[in-house]
Amino acid sequence: MPIRVRVRLFAIQRELAGAREIALELAPGATIEAAWAALVERHPVLASGRPAVRFARNGEYADPDTTLGNGDELAIIPPVSGGDEAGIEPGAGVAAAGAEPAGGPGGDGPVGARRILELRADPFDSTILTDLGEALATDADGAVVAFIGRTRETPGTPAPGQETEAARHAGRAVDSLGYEAHEPMALAVLAQIADEIAERFGVVRLAIVHRTGEVPLGEPSVAIVAVSPHRDSAFEAARYAIDETKARAPIWKAEHFADGHVWVGEVAREGPAKLRSKPSAAGDREAR
Repeated sequence: MPIRVRVRLFAIQRELAGAREIALELAPGATIEAAWAALVERHPVLASGRPAVRFARNGEYADPDTTLGNGDELAIIPPVSGGDEAGIEPGAGVAAAGAEPAGGPGGDGPVGARRILELRADPFDSTILTDLGEALATDADGAVVAFIGRTRETPGTPAPGQETEAARHAGRAVDSLGYEAHEPMALAVLAQIADEIAERFGVVRLAIVHRTGEVPLGEPSVAIVAVSPHRDSAFEAARYAIDETKARAPIWKAEHFADGHVWVGEVAREGPAKLRSKPSAAGDREAR
């Protein structure tokens, strides 16, 4: 008896196929790779994107050889919004619950742990940083590190397969950005990033708020706030939060021009980055 799988498409894959969801019937024991082959048989225009896509089964990244079950959701993850990852190396309108203990809803997190993890369709401005800092900080905290990402006029790196379209808009200014997300999975990835920050840097009060929809030139698209007793850990946590969000969260970015748009970004990384080792104090003295 065949199994039925619900395939979800996003960003450039959605545009090419002309559909957000596609139902597939597959043989029992079919893998994700087999599902991709069946999808491409129905929509051959998707075939060239295979090297740049990743997959998620029921909201979690999964290898192509993963076996699918009846009723599974298979998300095709094209290149995500991307971003600079200096300091780390590649490693092996919906909102979250507002504030969660470390470890997720109902988890046993450290005392005083608080998270604000949200996707927002509505605009916000730079005052969100003050609001988030005041919501997170306690009397024990001596550092609040905040970051805002804004829409800029200069284009970014086109996603694989978008080079020709990007060349057509070369030399033009970006009018706005458009963000699309696999919202439940994106919030789950943000929660994983928050867990990693707590483990790596000891920072348990954190906010990651990301826009969806259209974001005009000069307006914020993402806000990060990390709160800690000490500044070093807060700086490290904020940098890790934005870098990992850009590299892993299924959030897609299109640059809009007067007569078209270009999807930008890089192939999604499925897991956390490895921190580069810091030089020892002795090594640092020798370097001086």
